[in-house]
Amino acid sequence: MIEEKVETVSGSGLRVLNRDVIKYMAMLTMLLNHIGHVFFTRGMPLYEILEDIGFFTAPVMCYFLVEGYAHTRSKAKYGFRLFIFAVLSQLPFQLVFGQRGFNMIYTLFCCFLILVVMERVSSPLLQAVCVLCLILATVIGDWPIIAPLLTFLLCRNAGNRRGQAVSFGVVYLLFAVLNTQNYMFGEQGDWTLYAVAHAALSGVGVLAAALVVLKLYNGERAEKGRNFSKWFFYLFYPAHLLVLYLIKLSLHNI
Repeated sequence: MIEEKVETVSGSGLRVLNRDVIKYMAMLTMLLNHIGHVFFTRGMPLYEILEDIGFFTAPVMCYFLVEGYAHTRSKAKYGFRLFIFAVLSQLPFQLVFGQRGFNMIYTLFCCFLILVVMERVSSPLLQAVCVLCLILATVIGDWPIIAPLLTFLLCRNAGNRRGQAVSFGVVYLLFAVLNTQNYMFGEQGDWTLYAVAHAALSGVGVLAAALVVLKLYNGERAEKGRNFSKWFFYLFYPAHLLVLYLIKLSLHNI
């Protein structure tokens, strides 16, 4: 059974952010990332800044997916919501980014299935095979490999702050290594030292996510507007993509 225990620190002034505030922060950083991708060109300083800021979002979503899975009243409904919004988000995602595979909610749905496997498959070998297949399934999605791997590691270390910090660290290193390869051998073709420095800095969003959820999160939800926030987080993803596409289209027609 997956169990997520939120550690609280009595009298600590650090844990001042509730779950909904952190999720709103993640929505904002995602919006900035997508604005950079839609309206600026790769290699421009503002593009790079906005892209790196947006790397805060996915790790936060993975963390709360693990926590939400442990506390949801109906895992079936939770998974169904993810599936439906993955389907609804695909057209806006393709309109904005072109043929780039499947959207982020698809990846989160694969992450959800990893949690299901970890909870319900008792055979270690079969569990490992299923988890590996689901991780590989995200190759055609947004945030491939890294998001499901982080979900898996956070689940394995549920209730263990130090273990979860290590999980974020492992994913940050993998993120930096993959980006180094991209900067060195991809379309940028930069020289090695610059590639390493650039990749290391690009992963700061992952480290910021770790800091926020492990040190600033108080383990609570907002007292008011919980139902609104719940549906806002689902609807915001396809809605903001559609708005960005319409703005981009209107600018092209001017």
